This record gives sequence, C-alpha cells and structure tokens, in this order.
Amino acid sequence: METVTTFALGVTGGIGSGKSAVCQVLEVLGARVFYADAEAKRLMEEDADLRQAVQDAFGADSYEASGALNRTHLARLIFGHKQHVETLNALVHPRVRQAFARAKERAVHDPVPVLVHEAALIFESGADEALDAVAVVDAPQGARIRRVMDRDGVSEEQVRARMRHQWPTSVLRQRADYVIDNSGQPDALRPQVERIYRAILQATTPTHRQ
Repeated sequence: METVTTFALGVTGGIGSGKSAVCQVLEVLGARVFYADAEAKRLMEEDADLRQAVQDAFGADSYEASGALNRTHLARLIFGHKQHVETLNALVHPRVRQAFARAKERAVHDPVPVLVHEAALIFESGADEALDAVAVVDAPQGARIRRVMDRDGVSEEQVRARMRHQWPTSVLRQRADYVIDNSGQPDALRPQVERIYRAILQATTPTHRQ
C-alpha cells in the first residue's frame, strides 16, 4: 500500500493580499487548510487559560457578556501599539503552533497530499520552521488597502496601522519559496496556484517503475 506523505505549505502575505482566495483554490484542488486566524479566535474563546491571560493583559472588556471575543475592544487597544501587539502574539502564537502540530499529526491518520497553514505572520511568528515551503501572496499596496477598507469597513489609516505590524512585502518575497501575484484579475490567480500545487505533487509523489 502506498504511503501518503503530507506536504506542509505555508500561505502568507500582507493584509489584503488575497491569502484566503489562494486557499480557497487550494481546497478545491484537494488541500486541507488550517486557518490560523480562525484557530486563534477559537482558542481565545475556548481555552480557559488563554482567556484568563488575555483578560489579565487587556482587561475584562476583552470579552462580551456572552463570552465572545470583543474584537473591537482589542483592536482599539492593539493596533498602533507595538508592545500590546507583541504581548498578544506571545500569548496566542505558541498555542496556534501547537494546534497546527496537532493538525499535522491528524494528517498521518487521515492523509491529505498538502496541508496548508494560512497566516499573516508565518515568518514573524516562527511558524515557517514547521513547514516544507512557504508561498507569499503579493499585490500592490493601494489595491490591498482598498480591499481591506471595503471588506472591514475601516479607514485607510486603520489599514496602514495594521500593515505596520507586518514585515514589508519585499522581505516576505525574499523569504518565499513561491510568490503568487494577485495584482490582476481574479481569473489570473488560479493558474498560478495550480502550477504550485502540481509542482508540489510532482516533487512528493514517488516514481513508480515497471
């Protein structure tokens, strides 16, 4: 019986670059995607120790009366304040890395050819150490700002404040194994993702001889 080896691929890029769109294509192609932001939110709401640590650091208002994360409160405290960002990241990132490690373990018993770790701060958090390769999604800054303003209903300055907590795209591109250009029409994205996916499969699939 052929053993399936799961390839761990990171997908990252600046805010508004189109990481989610890339991951949607990868899922259609057969990859399994671990969405780090969604996992972080889940952990912040469901992990009792993490909840307490967040409240200790940022106050009881970090959570709604229902127990849901008060994202507005946290955003107001964090964005534009480097020390607060570093504090929250130090609380959340280790737990997200542990969750991804568990996802990799599950892939041993429930095989998938490519396991994707989608996150905005893959290199910054050190998550790339657990990955076989990283794809960086890139787009012009003006386009990224407009996308986030439309998506989140925030001001340009709020978007720029978020950007200041991420590495410059030029640095991300230097670290990348693959670069996906999302500056054009949506139809131009899928062929790039397909080429990367096929290259990974070709590199990881054993060659069978007659």
